[in-house]
Amino acid sequence: MENNFFKNIEKKTGVNMNDIFQLANSIQGANLQDETTVRQVVKQVSKIAGRNIPKEMEDKIVQTIIQDGKKLDFNTIANMMNNKK
Repeated sequence: MENNFFKNIEKKTGVNMNDIFQLANSIQGANLQDETTVRQVVKQVSKIAGRNIPKEMEDKIVQTIIQDGKKLDFNTIANMMNNKK
């Protein structure tokens, strides 16, 4: 049943669940106050989401996560990428 659940999510979102799990594993225990680490995660999320983000937007996302202490997860970054300010 769990496998069908993930397959349905993949069909609806176009996002491979293995990619999400690999991302989650890669950030466990990572220093999320480190700019290089956060920047790598932002790039991974961008790739998984199939969205290119301009350098200016990447900088804004990275600084927001580091300075404001925002929770770093796929949804936070995806929402910031979709924000049309």
